[in-house]
Amino acid sequence: MANHQKREQPNGGQLLTDPMARLKIGPISRGIAGFLVKTRWILLSICVLLAPAAWYFSNQLDFDRSVESMFADNDPVLEPYLRLKETFGGNEIVLAVYEDRDLLHADGRGIRRLYGVSRQLKNVEGVRGILSLAELNDALNKLYYVNEVGPLRIIREFDTLFESKPVDIETVKVPIVDQTDELAKQFREMFEGYTHSSDGQTVSIACILQPKESSNVSRRDLIDRMREIIQQQSNGQLTGEPVMMTDGFRYVERDGRRLGLNCVILLSLVMIALFRSIRWVLIPLAVMQLTLWLTRAVLVVSGFQLSMVSSMLTAIVTVIAVATAMHVILRYREARAAGREQTDAMKSAIGILFWPIVWSCCTDAAGFASLMIATVGPVQDFGVMMALASLLVLVCILLLVVPLGLLGKLDADPQKAWGEAKMRDALRRSTTVISSRPKKLALAIAVIALLLSIGNLFLKVETDFTKNFRSDTPIAISYSYVENRLGGAGVIDVIVPVEKRLNRTFLKSVEKFQNDLRQLKFPKELPGKNAGETALTKVISIVDVNNASTKVRTVGSIPLSIRLKAMESLMPNLYRSLYTTKPDKNGHRYYRVMLRTGQRQSAEQKEWLTGQIQSLANQHFEPKPGKPGPETTGFYVLLSRLVHSILRDQYWTFGMAIIGIAVVMTLAFRSLKLAMIAMVPNLLPVLVVMGSLGWLGIKINMGAAMIAAVSLGLSIDSSIHYLWSFQRWRDTGLSVHESIVEAQLRVGRAVVFSTLALVLGFSSLCLSEFVPTIYFGVLVGATMLGGLFGNLVVLPILLHLVYGRREKPVSAKPKSETSPPAEA
Repeated sequence: MANHQKREQPNGGQLLTDPMARLKIGPISRGIAGFLVKTRWILLSICVLLAPAAWYFSNQLDFDRSVESMFADNDPVLEPYLRLKETFGGNEIVLAVYEDRDLLHADGRGIRRLYGVSRQLKNVEGVRGILSLAELNDALNKLYYVNEVGPLRIIREFDTLFESKPVDIETVKVPIVDQTDELAKQFREMFEGYTHSSDGQTVSIACILQPKESSNVSRRDLIDRMREIIQQQSNGQLTGEPVMMTDGFRYVERDGRRLGLNCVILLSLVMIALFRSIRWVLIPLAVMQLTLWLTRAVLVVSGFQLSMVSSMLTAIVTVIAVATAMHVILRYREARAAGREQTDAMKSAIGILFWPIVWSCCTDAAGFASLMIATVGPVQDFGVMMALASLLVLVCILLLVVPLGLLGKLDADPQKAWGEAKMRDALRRSTTVISSRPKKLALAIAVIALLLSIGNLFLKVETDFTKNFRSDTPIAISYSYVENRLGGAGVIDVIVPVEKRLNRTFLKSVEKFQNDLRQLKFPKELPGKNAGETALTKVISIVDVNNASTKVRTVGSIPLSIRLKAMESLMPNLYRSLYTTKPDKNGHRYYRVMLRTGQRQSAEQKEWLTGQIQSLANQHFEPKPGKPGPETTGFYVLLSRLVHSILRDQYWTFGMAIIGIAVVMTLAFRSLKLAMIAMVPNLLPVLVVMGSLGWLGIKINMGAAMIAAVSLGLSIDSSIHYLWSFQRWRDTGLSVHESIVEAQLRVGRAVVFSTLALVLGFSSLCLSEFVPTIYFGVLVGATMLGGLFGNLVVLPILLHLVYGRREKPVSAKPKSETSPPAEA
C-alpha cells in the first residue's frame, strides 16, 4: 500500500500522488480486503449456488393475516379476545350494507328484496349464518303463529311448531314493516344499527363466518365473493374485522410488489445519473436482491410470518444496500482516478471502508432491533425482519461487490456526477464558515432545535384505525358509511361467565347492567368531538329479545327455559352468537352483551369508555375467587389498546435505540467521547421532525411511531464514515481543521449521494395505499435530510469545539488546500 501510483491528469498533465495511500490501514482490514480479492471467484460461485435456494424458500414466506398478529403474544388484551373467538365460534362477522329507500315500504317490497340478497350471501361457501330484517320477519311470523296454539301445545309439539321451513319470497307475510304493530316496532328498534339504519333507508346484513380452521375457502376469496354480491345493490359496502384485515393485507401485498419495483427504478436512475455506469448500478441491485432472498429465506426457515408493515421490506433493503455501496463506489473511483489497477483499487477501497461498513450495518441493525421491545405486533416484526436484513446487507456487500466490480474491463470505472466539482467547492467553503464561528452556529442551531423539539410534548395519536387507509380505498369508504349511517363502527363485547343455565335472576342482573351502560356519557372535560354525548349507540343481548317476545301473550306465559329454546329455534345464529349452550373445557358457559359506539373518538374517550364498561361489569357480576370474571373485549378494545401502545412504544424504542447505537459506536471508536459526538447530529433531526408534527397537530400512527429509532440507526451511518475518516487523517499528522476538511471533501460527497438515494428511495413509499407506510417514507426522508445537515454542519462544529479549541480559527483559505486534492 506504500506504493504511490500515479496517473496523468487532464488539467495540465500534472502527476498527482494517490492521497488515499497516506491513510493507515489496519492488518485485519488489509487482510480481509486481500482475502476478498484473492477468493472473489469462489465467493461469486457461492452466491450463484446460494441464490436459487434462497429464492425458493423466499417464495414460501406468507402473511399472518389475523388481528392477533397486531399484538405481542403476552399482551393481556389478547386473552379475552381469543376467549371470545373460541367461545362463540370464531366471532367473525361481516356487515353487508346497501341503500334501499323502500326497505320498510308497507307493501313489503324492500323486505322481499332483502330476502333475495340474504339468500345469496347465505349460500356463499364460508358463511355460517345470516342475521337481517328478513330473519327477524321470519321470527315474527312464527311468534304470531304459535301465539294462536296455546302454551300447552307449544310445550308438547315444540319441535314441529318451531321446525325451520323454506320461505316463499313472493307470498311471505311482512309484519316487520307494520308501523302499528308494537312488537314489530320493538324488534325494529332493538336491532336498529345492526340490521338497518334509524331512517329505514340503509340495510345491514350481519354475515357470521365459519371459523378459518373449518372453512374450505380462503378469507380473501370469501370476502371477494360477498363483495361481488353486495355491490350489485345500490351503494353496496362490506365492513367488519375480517374485511379490514383482508383488505389491509391485500394492500400490503400489492404495496410490497409495487413499492419495491418503484424504489428499484428510482434508485437505478439516481445511480446512473451519479456514476454513469450500468455495472455500478447493477452491483447494488444484486446486493439488494440477494439480501432480500436470504432475509425472506431465513424468516421462512425460522417459522416467521410477515405483518401489516412488511410492504416496506424490499424498498428499505434496496435503500440500505445502495447507500452502503455508495461509499465503496466513491472510494474505488478515487483509487482508480489516482492510477491504481482494478485489484489494487478494490483492495484500497475495501481496506479503508471495511470497519466503517461493518459498524454502519451494526448500527442499522441496532436501530431496527430496538423496535423488538414494542408491544405493537407489526412494529416488533418489522424490527426483527429489518435487523436481520441489515446484517445480511453486510454479508452480501462483502460477497458480491468485489467479484462483480472486478469482473472484466467493460464499464469498469464509475464516472463523476454532473456538478460534482461544484459540490466539492461548496463542501470546502462550508468548512471555512464552520471553523470561523463554531460557537455562534452551535448556539443558533441549539436554540432552533430546542424550540422545535418542544413539540414532542404535544404529539397525539390517530385513534381512528380506518385512517390507516387512504380515504379513497373501499375499506375507508365503507367504514365511514357505517359510522355515519348505522350509529358507529366501533364494536365492543362484554362476555360474562354463567355457572349454570340462564335463569331469571341472572337475566335481571344483565338487564340492570345494560340499563347502566345506556346511561354512560362522555365527560365534558375529556378531549373529543362527542364530549357530553351518550357513549354507546347500541346495547343488545338475549335479555332484549326475551323481553320483546314476552309481549306475545302465549309466548310470555311459557317457562323461561322453553322460551329460550324457542328463541334459539327462531333465531339460531343470533342466539348462538349471544350465549354458549355447551360449556367450555373448564365447564363454563358464557353470556355475551354486544355494544356499538363511534369509531372516531379521542384516545382519552376510548380509554375512559372501556374502563367504565369493565367497571360496571365488575359491579354487576362480581368476580369470585378462582372463577373467571366478566371481560370487556372486541375489535374496538383491541384497536384502542393498539392506539394507546403506539406513542408509548415510540419513546421506549427510541430510548433503546439510543442506548444500543451508543454502545455500538463506543465499541467502534473505542471512545465514549466520539460516540456521544456522533449521537448529537443524528438525535437532533429526529427530535425536530417529531416535534414539528406536534406543533403542526399532525397525529402519529404506526409508521410515525417507528421512524425515531429507525432514522437514528440509518442516519448515524454517515457519522461513522465521517468520524472514521477524520480519525484516519488525524493519524497522518493533519490538524483538526485539516482533518475535517479532508473528511468533508471525501466522505461528504458520499454522504450527500447516499442521503439523496435514501430520500428518493423512501419517497417511493408515498405511493402506498397503507397510510403508515406513507408516513414512514415521508418522515424518514425528512429525518434523513436533517441528518445530512447534522453530519455536514453540526458534526464538524462539534469536532471543532471539542478537539480544535487550541487551534487558531480559519478565516480565509484552509491550510488543507495545499494537501492532496480529493480527486481531480
